[in-house]
Amino acid sequence: MPNKKTILVAPLHWGLGHATRCVPVIRELLKHNYDVLLGSDGAALELLRKEFPKLPFVELPSYEISYSKKAKGFKWKLFFNSKKILTAVKKEKKLVKKLVSDGKIHGIISDNRLGVRHKKIPSVFITHQLNVLSGKTTWLTTKIHTKIIEKYDACWVPDVEGDNNLSGRLGHPKKLPSNVSYIGVLSRMEKKDLVQKYDILVLLSGPEPQRTLLEEKLKKELSVLDKKIVFVLGRFEKTQECFKEKNFIIYNFLTAKDLEKIINQSAMVVSRSGYTTIMDLATIGKKAFFIPTPGQYEQEYLADRLHAKGIVPCSNQEKFKVDDLEKVSLYKGIEVKNTENQWKSRFILFEGK
Repeated sequence: MPNKKTILVAPLHWGLGHATRCVPVIRELLKHNYDVLLGSDGAALELLRKEFPKLPFVELPSYEISYSKKAKGFKWKLFFNSKKILTAVKKEKKLVKKLVSDGKIHGIISDNRLGVRHKKIPSVFITHQLNVLSGKTTWLTTKIHTKIIEKYDACWVPDVEGDNNLSGRLGHPKKLPSNVSYIGVLSRMEKKDLVQKYDILVLLSGPEPQRTLLEEKLKKELSVLDKKIVFVLGRFEKTQECFKEKNFIIYNFLTAKDLEKIINQSAMVVSRSGYTTIMDLATIGKKAFFIPTPGQYEQEYLADRLHAKGIVPCSNQEKFKVDDLEKVSLYKGIEVKNTENQWKSRFILFEGK
């Protein structure tokens, strides 16, 4: 019997969304008799290791992505950090080249890690941003990103075709690169009929300092409510902790099964409008309120789009007030029917080359 092929699954560490949406992909690879090598850095790698403690892993170089304290500085901070990102990409390429030459991997699934690709083995890129929004420079950032996408054997977009898609113009450009296919919504969550235990669930994640700034803002605003409120801080540490603070129950982090349970038990979710969070909440069919990361065009676009469609209300971080949550009942909530991902036919790619 031939040896099983090993697939390197490497999500970008920019918040936790890229790592969490790779969880169902890894589960399917294992189910289809592939070995998996985990690859990432920071909290994203910690998340994957906690979800799959028996799988081998490799630490990839950090892109050192961080946000500015003010929205106006976000794009410029990324620009000035571009040298660090390019350095990390070069290191990634070198590391991947060594893994391939040593025969340790036979395929690649990169979720937005720009240097994780190799000509000699099948390489897949996962992204929902075929249009990369950056204000007046959107045309340039999209063009650069398209050039990167075209270097891969396949690009998988975690969304559906048609009007009921979740990513809007982010994932649905006028002209589609030839290697792109829509693979359906990616979520590690399932909808379950559980008794409601919490009135509000606050989900926090993303690079600092904005994660902490939102945490502080929400604790201040929500402290006046006589409701059952639970915070998941999105801080991956060695051990999972739970403690009480004022009228809040607070977890430093939750693994997939525990998070799935707590989302199903909550009446509404307050969170960033990150695309992975949107996919998770759509899969469970949960009412929500979104506060996009200041200056992050993608999250602002997604929040505004769902707000305009009467699906999920939103507010910018600076102006948010606790009374805004009363709007949630006036919106229909986000929901999408589970889609068939057809993994067997997609994984055929790894049997070539």
